[in-house]
Amino acid sequence: MGENKFKSREAKQESKQEAPKSRSPEQVGKLFSISWPATVEEIVGRTGTRGEVTQVRCKILDGRDRGKVIRRNVKGPIRIGDTLMLRETEIEARKLIGGRG
Repeated sequence: MGENKFKSREAKQESKQEAPKSRSPEQVGKLFSISWPATVEEIVGRTGTRGEVTQVRCKILDGRDRGKVIRRNVKGPIRIGDTLMLRETEIEARKLIGGRG
C-alpha cells in the first residue's frame, strides 16, 4: 500500500534525468553573439580592486578592425598567445597608472 504512494529514490532520479534535446542550427545561431578573434601579444599588468583582472594588449585577427592592436581587461587565467573572442573591437580599456603601453 505504501509502495504505490511514494516513488523509490531510483525512480525519482530516472524521471529527472531526461535525454538532452537537440537544437536545430537556427536555434544554435540565436544562442551565440557575433564575435571576433584576437590574440594576446603582451600582458600589461593587473588591475581591479583585488588584482583579479589582467590588462592585455591584443591584436584583432578578423573583422573590420583586422590588424588593430587594442588594450583589453581580461578576468581569469591568461597568457601570451591565447585567443580571445571579442564581442566588440572599438572600445579600448583605460591605461593602467604606472603601467607600460
